[in-house]
Amino acid sequence: MKKLTDQELATTKVGEAITLTSVMAVLSIAITAIVVYRLFKSKNGGVSLPGGYKFEWK
Repeated sequence: MKKLTDQELATTKVGEAITLTSVMAVLSIAITAIVVYRLFKSKNGGVSLPGGYKFEWK
């Protein structure tokens, strides 16, 4: 691993990784919440999970 030059150190932004991680976490939680909401609001639905778990409602 090589050391960064003074110019590279000056252009490095400290919070980029934290910001990207938090945005991705919020997006994944939002998408999961929307999928679960639409699944439970449907008239006929069902879910098959690995391990033999099966949920159905009518």
